[in-house]
Amino acid sequence: MKNLILLFIGVLLTAYCASAQDKLPDNLQWLTNETSPVFADINAKKGGTFHASIQAFPLTMRTIGPDSNSSFRSAILGNQMSLIGIHPNTEEILPELATHWAFGADKKTMYFKLDPRARWSDGKPVAAEDYIYTLEFMRSKHIVAPWYNNYYTEEIDRVIKFDEHTIAVVATKAKPDLHLTLGLSPTPRHFYGELDDSFVRKFNWEICPNTGPYVIDKINKGKSITFKRKKDWWAKDLYWFRGRFNVDKIEYSVIRDVTTEFEYFKKGELDAFGLTLPNYWHQQAKDLDITTRGYAHKLWFYTDAPQPSYGFWLNQDKELFKDANVRYAFAHAIDMDKLLKEVLRGDYQRLHNQFTGYGKYTNTSIKAREFDIAKVEALMKASGWQRGSDGIWIKNGTRFSVNVVYSSEPHTERLVVLREEALKAGIEMNLQRLDGSAAFKMVLEKNHDVAWMAYGTGLRPQYWEFYHSVNAHVPQTNNITNTDNPEMDKLIDIYRNSTDEQERVSLSRQIQEKIHEIGAYVPTYMVGYFREMYWRWWKLPKVPATKMSDSAFEPFGTGLFWFDRDTYEETQKAMKTGKTFEPVTLIDTTFRK
Repeated sequence: MKNLILLFIGVLLTAYCASAQDKLPDNLQWLTNETSPVFADINAKKGGTFHASIQAFPLTMRTIGPDSNSSFRSAILGNQMSLIGIHPNTEEILPELATHWAFGADKKTMYFKLDPRARWSDGKPVAAEDYIYTLEFMRSKHIVAPWYNNYYTEEIDRVIKFDEHTIAVVATKAKPDLHLTLGLSPTPRHFYGELDDSFVRKFNWEICPNTGPYVIDKINKGKSITFKRKKDWWAKDLYWFRGRFNVDKIEYSVIRDVTTEFEYFKKGELDAFGLTLPNYWHQQAKDLDITTRGYAHKLWFYTDAPQPSYGFWLNQDKELFKDANVRYAFAHAIDMDKLLKEVLRGDYQRLHNQFTGYGKYTNTSIKAREFDIAKVEALMKASGWQRGSDGIWIKNGTRFSVNVVYSSEPHTERLVVLREEALKAGIEMNLQRLDGSAAFKMVLEKNHDVAWMAYGTGLRPQYWEFYHSVNAHVPQTNNITNTDNPEMDKLIDIYRNSTDEQERVSLSRQIQEKIHEIGAYVPTYMVGYFREMYWRWWKLPKVPATKMSDSAFEPFGTGLFWFDRDTYEETQKAMKTGKTFEPVTLIDTTFRK
């Protein structure tokens, strides 16, 4: 007992000393931003319900831990604000939960003045303690999230509380673009409390308080999830949030395939529908009655953003793909030219590199391996394979036959074309379509042979989570190729620790060369725009979206659109009486390169 008391006193003394030593510097230059160009329409109206769809019901409401990394996770996180945000067009820092910020002379520390008005959705104030708890939470083994455990240990040193509304976040090392690392989100200690082994089960369907404009209002398990706008949201009148997050409710209904989703849209049961898929823009939506009569509008919006990593991800823990020659052969058996020309109608472009669109950080000299049956033959024979009686490569009784897991129904047509061409090269691809949650769970558990999918992007290339060996051979990490390469590890570690931008740019390009050399990721295509159809009662700003947008109808990302009741009533009446309006197709090239 005496030892425990002494230990407790020691902890208190340590905390006291740390507090005494951490004094707010006198010479800080406090910054804020209310001068960058506004990207919303401040005259947007509030009201209405926006009806959207998801293809699979999420397996959990947690955003951390097993089964949490589904596409729906972005909707939950979209209502969790951070200390600072990023302007979606200029990439300048914007205030969110902090009103002001300052950079420390050590190039490791950022200081923040917290907004005293900030509130959780349960009404409790957001306090400095919530940022301290973020580190405790993210480092806990109880959340069963190795990537977060590592990141919040290796990248973030500590959070310092000076008073209830002044904190500092300290990185483990000096680095450029410090704001991209240190703009933490708070975590509500009053909700989670002391963590233990029950965390995953206990919070599987609990709704965590948030700081953003919407809160989950209703869950109809397996069928729908509804968000409602907080009428008294603490930030609704702040400069950067005027004209945004306008609709009263967002209802996501589970519709498991795009064909059915399109039918729901045409009946008015969904409010917008993506037309980026070529067959929908050129065929399904062409001369559609609701567009030729002007009841629904079409939009083609060009973006200028880092490209998602569409491609094939080969699992190197599968015996077949341990051989680099076999991985290269697979890449050379993918006839992207045929897919781009015959199926995608020339709308998409060839993606050559996983990290495309990052400016000087992108190695533009890398070119994807082209379809070439002769090269497949040479590579397979060099590794001792022979064509079997059915034309498929075989070695020691093993056929070059792989399962390709994917989740989107419209992609079936694309994969069928690639499968047929791969057969000519002696490779059998068995298409395995699962719903989104099941597919991603399989991939994160590393049970796939080949995954057909894409990851989203950030403002700078991130390599550690995808290619460092610490994330290989274990489930629930994004190293889904199970890349375990000492040379790669060394380059990634230097990149992560570097504070020199020129060095980081050089290392970024070298890492991309190494990814290409390993050949476990096979890039396919990229799309520098999005296309959508929407009912005319939905209104958009003069520039309908931002250069980083995936859609003009992002309810939680930018939240720029709004519902016009007068136009709704006018249109409903016109549809009953047969009155028509001028057809509208908007093509916006504001951000086109």
